[in-house]
Amino acid sequence: MCTPFAFAGFSEGCKKMLLHAETPAELFRELVEKAIARQGVSSSEMSSYYLVQLLEKFVFSEKLHAELEIGKSTPLAEMLLGALASKGRRRVALFRFTGDVALFVSGFFSDSLERRRVDLDYYVRMGGYAYARAALGSDQRMGIVFSELSAKFARFVDVLCEVSEESSLAQEAGVLKLYEKWLQTGSKRSERLLRAEGILLDRGARRYH
Repeated sequence: MCTPFAFAGFSEGCKKMLLHAETPAELFRELVEKAIARQGVSSSEMSSYYLVQLLEKFVFSEKLHAELEIGKSTPLAEMLLGALASKGRRRVALFRFTGDVALFVSGFFSDSLERRRVDLDYYVRMGGYAYARAALGSDQRMGIVFSELSAKFARFVDVLCEVSEESSLAQEAGVLKLYEKWLQTGSKRSERLLRAEGILLDRGARRYH
């Protein structure tokens, strides 16, 4: 599995896919567009483009971490607290980065969240909140994008999950993991994949999660 940050930590399979594309952005754009279309996600062109930029950014994220003075092991809650305590452009930048980290990790490394003290739903809630706060301090154009990312955060997590699988950047989830994700977040994509496997889903079961 690829590490969340830095191209140097990616597996050989990841590197080959990126290097054989003319640019990482071209590869990611194709994968994102296919995932959005396949899942029937209603997404503006700007938000779709933002996902492509996000993926490219986290492939080469060393400089970004240095600019924001954020350590790679900084917990999501600490990032959010730092944003709340900041002002002006830095406040917006930190809220945006918190949302970006939450979205990327949720989409590409949801399996690893099972081994942590927090679950996927926590990342979805934190990321959605961070983007909503970023929208408040942004110009109109970016405010619309961040608002959409906040409102459809779980759907965009599904999009990145598919990109991850299609690009071999993460291991495919088993049926049990898909079911656990569906219970936690109500993921439409997980539901579709489970039904394709012949799994009958009881929507009443989600009331207890």
